[in-house]
Amino acid sequence: MSGLTVVFAEGRAVGAVDVRGGAPGTRETESLMPEGLNVGVDAIVLSGGSVYGLDAAGAVTNWVAQAGRGYKLVGAPMVAPIVPAAILFDLTNGGNKNWGPEPPYRKLALKACETQGAAFKLGNVGAGYGGRAGAYKGGLGSASAVTEDGFEVGAIVAVNSFGSPVMPGTSALWAWPFEQDGEMGGQLPPRSGSVSMAFPDDVKRPPQPAGNTTIAVVAVNAELTPAQAKRIAIMAHDGFARALRPVHTPVDGDVIFVMATGTKLLGEPALMHVSLLGSIAADCVARAIGRGVFEADALGPWEAYRTVHAKGFSGRK
Repeated sequence: MSGLTVVFAEGRAVGAVDVRGGAPGTRETESLMPEGLNVGVDAIVLSGGSVYGLDAAGAVTNWVAQAGRGYKLVGAPMVAPIVPAAILFDLTNGGNKNWGPEPPYRKLALKACETQGAAFKLGNVGAGYGGRAGAYKGGLGSASAVTEDGFEVGAIVAVNSFGSPVMPGTSALWAWPFEQDGEMGGQLPPRSGSVSMAFPDDVKRPPQPAGNTTIAVVAVNAELTPAQAKRIAIMAHDGFARALRPVHTPVDGDVIFVMATGTKLLGEPALMHVSLLGSIAADCVARAIGRGVFEADALGPWEAYRTVHAKGFSGRK
């Protein structure tokens, strides 16, 4: 009951990361700091398996290197791919965790590399396979948007949060206002005044450290500097707050990566374009979280949102 997701850049992308949770598990995040060398990224890995899942990035690094992609090292016969990663905790969700001397994540990573494509499923798949969202089954979600002038923003999120995706006292997802084209089943807005602001009963219990994490990649086609990409990563975290409550807690390891492919010039004024892209990114992240929870099926004892809160949506999709 675990898995991983690999996001590849076509060519190299400008990378950034922002960590807001109190219990993250990551690799190569310092290489993305705007004050550092920041030579770009070749791929990003989102993985289950807690610390064992970090092995996946090594396999992806080698696979990318074999394809001749990566940072060119002066005087060296090989390249150095940059493959940042973040992991979520799914070790106590059941399933066979008796891996022996070789955890499965390197093999899963190679399978992901060899089967990559633009189309992918949502819900119980990839890094979201073993995730839980509060008291519900979590999953892998994705959403995207295109502006009238051709800027593209996409988000992919593995939801394994301590916080709940459901508004207390209702059957509506917190992300319901951002739904497009029935992608969350046709969410029914809660009645006015029906929402309790009390601490949700359906958070994950017990709230153990390192037991929760929502991890995401936001991709944009704009040509950005590392600092601009970092700002979009910061703004994109607002999508977590729009779709999960509470969020960024001491027991979550919330991480968002940004990949900027640079195929469209940012234009002037740059500050306005970055602000717009960050705002759209936050909405896409919120939608992706809602979709990941909505698409997830029950797994083991973890019930699906669609089963528990069938009255929260119209069934339209």
